[in-house]
Amino acid sequence: GTHPDLVGRIAAAKSFVGGSPLTDEQGHGTFVAGEIAASTNNGVGIAGIAFPARLVIAKVVRADRGIPLEAETGAIRWAVAQGARVINLSLGGLRDPTDPLRDTYSQLEASAVDYAVAHGAVVVAAVGNSDQAPRMPWPYASYPAALPHVIGVSALARDGSVPLFSDRDPVFNDIAAPGQEIFSTLPRHLTADRRTCADQGYSDCGSDDYLHASGTSFAAPQVAAAAALLLASDPTLTPDQVSAILERTADDANASNGCRRCPLLRDSLTGWGRLNIANALAALAGPLPPADRYETNDDAGSHAFTIWGATIRVPATIDYWDDPIDVYRTRVRAGQRVTLTVRGPGRADTDLELWKPGTQTVLGAARPLANAGGPGAAKRITYRAKAGGWYFVEVKLGSAGFGQYTLTITKR
Repeated sequence: GTHPDLVGRIAAAKSFVGGSPLTDEQGHGTFVAGEIAASTNNGVGIAGIAFPARLVIAKVVRADRGIPLEAETGAIRWAVAQGARVINLSLGGLRDPTDPLRDTYSQLEASAVDYAVAHGAVVVAAVGNSDQAPRMPWPYASYPAALPHVIGVSALARDGSVPLFSDRDPVFNDIAAPGQEIFSTLPRHLTADRRTCADQGYSDCGSDDYLHASGTSFAAPQVAAAAALLLASDPTLTPDQVSAILERTADDANASNGCRRCPLLRDSLTGWGRLNIANALAALAGPLPPADRYETNDDAGSHAFTIWGATIRVPATIDYWDDPIDVYRTRVRAGQRVTLTVRGPGRADTDLELWKPGTQTVLGAARPLANAGGPGAAKRITYRAKAGGWYFVEVKLGSAGFGQYTLTITKR
């Protein structure tokens, strides 16, 4: 809190691992904070990208560099309670869908992210540096980047290529930003060893870890800062709108701009491409992506959005990479004939399923009561209920695509 480039930039701070929330013995948090919100026009150091923003600091890293899951999830919920509209998570745990013993998925973490998004916060996370992985590059983004509604950020080198350490992922890698040779703030006590260095309190006077700082941890804050700029310009934006704007205004990464391994259009190395903040801000002047007011409704049980009525029309959005499944809960009487229709985004296969009362998840191997899948954006199901209860309606994308859909439910 005493760094000259961060004075007056902190709105709230709390430690979830003991000690002072504003004492940084490792430098990682101060580095990230500077990228986002270092003061502008003060004649000192650097300028953060999100110049209108103020920081909500949640300390979750112990002295041994461990991050207790309870600390991370508690910090997310606390930040939401402080009014945070953007949550940057420059941290992660290994994802390995081929080995459940190695995979670090946590329902506690997923629930905290859902809570944040449902309360209007954009969640941004580093895809990971392969540091916990069996090999490099690792083909899967880390958690929480690999959760629905999270913007997963990979790293770019100065020449436009993707460093070997940056995790790849065809689904959860959403956007890329510079992640090598990054310059930012550091606590002054971590630069004091280089006494002859003029820029005390900055990374060019730091240890070798920060002298030419690299990592997806330092790419993610740039995207988080861009999200803050969008929200400062239009506070009515929803998290899914912010994600769509940032991702769809990115510059495609390909051989023409330095990424020889990146194919044209969306890819597993950079997602939608290189962050372009100017493009994102300019997009606010045009038609905005449609907002989805029903999120986060990504599963059955308590996650589903409850809808009422005999004839119901639901306009919503779906995204193969960020939000591939929406689930709704509706009351049906015994003997009622239920007709479900959906018209999804063009050039994508939209599937429709009806699940029985009591269903807790649509993500496992269980079978729905009825389903309409296969090619095409329009589907229809007709079903006569044998028993009354709360039924679940699932809309999901069966192929790559994104956009608006309309679900209609009629009961007779």
